[in-house]
Amino acid sequence: MTSIDLIIFDCDGVLVDSEIIASEVEAELLTESGYPISTEEMAERFAGMTWRNTLLTIEKEADIPLSASLLTKNEAALDKRLAADLNIIDGVKPMLAQLTLPHCICSNSTSARLATMLAKVGIKDHFGKHIYSARDLGEDRVKPKPDIFLHGAKQFGIDPSRVLVIEDSVHGIHGAIAAGMRVVGFTGASHTYPSHADKLTEAGAETVISRMSALPGVIAALSEWSETLTA
Repeated sequence: MTSIDLIIFDCDGVLVDSEIIASEVEAELLTESGYPISTEEMAERFAGMTWRNTLLTIEKEADIPLSASLLTKNEAALDKRLAADLNIIDGVKPMLAQLTLPHCICSNSTSARLATMLAKVGIKDHFGKHIYSARDLGEDRVKPKPDIFLHGAKQFGIDPSRVLVIEDSVHGIHGAIAAGMRVVGFTGASHTYPSHADKLTEAGAETVISRMSALPGVIAALSEWSETLTA
């Protein structure tokens, strides 16, 4: 394995504790629309997916039409909840302060929502211009497709094989693996569930952490292991 030259963070459920909020809002809207689903099931099945792709998946599986108005209803309700209740993931700020490698964010959230969330928790300036939204590339290029990860690596001129991605969702890990990148899974957000770590490992994560304070050490260990293998 090659050494690590770039760290790519997902945002929702990795840097900010937003996935649980999204799951609550989406579960409520779907239940009201005739598709009963719990917050827990939303988090387990659909974390990491866009709301649009979630609706398309449910329509195919359940063979029930869902109103197009759910798209806008969800956006408005979610923005309101995020503004009121969003918190940073424990340990993120100290972890970022320890990082010496270049790093960026690659997310399925819109650029506007990313800016709002990161500003609210006080880390937007840390990432500066290196905050990338898959939606800016096109609605058909979001995770689990690899496009946003490849875009992030390209901005730094770094080969995908030298990139380590931090992801909380199976869909995100599939995208990172498809991009030819290494992945560490994260289960420290409020939407985690009993089999979360196992599912991230099965999806391709090299290791899984539940605390951000562990990440600098994991990066160092993975880098040292790579150098030992190539020596």
